[in-house]
Amino acid sequence: MVSSTSPSSQLSARRPSVLLLAALSTIGPFSIDTFLPALPQLAEGLGATMLQAQQALSAYLIGFALMSLWHGAISDAVGRRPVVLASLAIYALAALACTLAPSIELLIAARLVQGLSGGAGFIITRAIIRDCFEGVAAQRMLSNVMVIFAIAPAIAPILGGYLHVWFGWRSVFGFMLLGSIGLWVWLWWALPETLLHSARRPLHALPLARAYLQVFTSVEFGLLAACLAFNFSSFFIYITASPAFILDHLKLGETDFGWLFLPAIGGMMIGNRLVNRYAGKVKARRMVVTGYCVMGAGVGINLILQCFVAPGLAAGPMLTFISIAPIAVAGCGQSLITPTVQIMLMDLFPERRGLMSSCQGFTQVLVSAVTAGIISPMVSDTARHLVAASAVFYLLGLMFWIAYGKARASRK
Repeated sequence: MVSSTSPSSQLSARRPSVLLLAALSTIGPFSIDTFLPALPQLAEGLGATMLQAQQALSAYLIGFALMSLWHGAISDAVGRRPVVLASLAIYALAALACTLAPSIELLIAARLVQGLSGGAGFIITRAIIRDCFEGVAAQRMLSNVMVIFAIAPAIAPILGGYLHVWFGWRSVFGFMLLGSIGLWVWLWWALPETLLHSARRPLHALPLARAYLQVFTSVEFGLLAACLAFNFSSFFIYITASPAFILDHLKLGETDFGWLFLPAIGGMMIGNRLVNRYAGKVKARRMVVTGYCVMGAGVGINLILQCFVAPGLAAGPMLTFISIAPIAVAGCGQSLITPTVQIMLMDLFPERRGLMSSCQGFTQVLVSAVTAGIISPMVSDTARHLVAASAVFYLLGLMFWIAYGKARASRK
C-alpha cells in the first residue's frame, strides 16, 4: 500500500521543471531589494525622507513574514496550485499599485500587500518538491532551486540599478508587474497539482493550532530553522547594506552592483554543483560540516582582510577584490549547507510539509526583517562592521547546528 506522504506514480510524470519551481520561489525574494539602488530617487520623487523610503522594504518583509505562516497550511488543505495562482494574481495587482503610487504612504501600503502575497511561491515550492521527490532526488532538486533562490536577491539590485538609471524608479515596479503576469501565465499552463486529495489536511482552527504548537515547540525544528535563518542572514546583510557597501565604501557606481553579487553567485553555483555531484555519496551531516568549514574560511578571511589590509588601501580594483572574493567562498559553503538542512527540517513532520515550510519560512523572514531593519543600518557605517556582523550570523548558525547535533544524540 502506498503511503499518502510518498510521491504518487501518477504524479511522477507531471513533476514541475526546476526552472518553473525556481522562478516561483524567487519572485518573492526578488522583490525585496530590486528597488534598493533607486531608494534615493524614490524618496525624492515622492517627497519622502530616506527613512520613509526604507519602510517600503520593512513593510514588505512584515507582510512576507506574517503570511508565511499561512501559505503552507492553506495549500495543505486546498492544494498547491490554487494558492500559488491566487497569491500571484494579488501580487501583480499590488505591483501595479506600486508603479502608479502617488505618495509614499500608498507605496508602503502596496508593498505590504506585495509581501503578504509574494511569499507563497517561496513557501509552497519546497512543499511541491517534497510532494514529488524523495531522498537524493529531493536533495538535488532543492539544491538547484535554492541556489537560484539565493541568486535572485543578488541579481535584483543589479537589474534594479540599470532600470532606474535608464527609465526611472517606477520602472522597477513595472518590471515586477510584467514579470508576475508572465509567471502567472506560465504557472497556469505548466504547474500541475502535486498534492493528492488523500494527503490533504482540513483547515480547522483547533487541529491547525495544535499543529503549529507541535512544530514551534519542537526543539529540533527550532534549532534547524535558526541554523538556516542565521546562515542566510550572513549573506543577506550584504544585500540590505549593498547601497552603502557599493556606493560609499567601495566607491563604485549605481550600475556596479554586479561587482558584489556576480562573484557571490559564482560561489553559490559551485556549491550547488558539488551538492548535485555528491548527494547520496556523502552523508548529509558530513555535507553540512564541510559547508560550515568552507563558509567559515570565507567569513574568517574576509574579517582578517577588512581589519588588517583594507584600511591601508585606496578605493580601486584591489580593495574591491579583497572585499568581495571571500564572500564568494562563503557563498559556496552556504550552498552546501542549505538544501541538506532543509530536507532534514521538512522531514521532521512529513505529514505537514506545507505547514513545516510555512513555519521555517516565517522564522527565516523574521530574522531577515530584523537584519534589514535593525542590524544592517547599525553596521553599514564601515565595511569592517558589516563583515563583523556577517561573521556573527555565521557563528550563530554554526552554534545552532552543533546544538542540533547534541539534541539529536541525546535522544538516541
